Amino acid sequence: MRPAGRTLRGSAPERTHRAGPETPAGHRVRVVASPAVAAGFRLAGLAVDDADSPHDAERALRDEAARPDAGVVLVQQSLYDALTAEARRELERRALPILVPIPDPAWPEERRRAEDYILDLLRRAIGYRVKLQ
Repeated sequence: MRPAGRTLRGSAPERTHRAGPETPAGHRVRVVASPAVAAGFRLAGLAVDDADSPHDAERALRDEAARPDAGVVLVQQSLYDALTAEARRELERRALPILVPIPDPAWPEERRRAEDYILDLLRRAIGYRVKLQ
């Protein structure tokens, strides 16, 4: 057996599976978000806890706070705002993990701009305005 981190010539380095990226101090970075938002963070390589409700978010945050390697937890703003006052006080009193609320997406506005863009393309392509329903 060869020591960890050593590889045979020409082979790829060994990798261990980690639950999300780590901070320079070796603490983990995680996300607590709704399933719709969680997908984007997973694509970015972050470990995510899905929270369908404020109760799920509170449970995930308490579980994360109990872990010794917890470092930074990004929390969707609407879930953070819905935490009970007691839970928020308890979590904010701790040195780690650091809770960072992140804004909720503003999809309706983005969708409107996307629809306007598509309508403009259709108008230019076929010569008259189309109404999408």
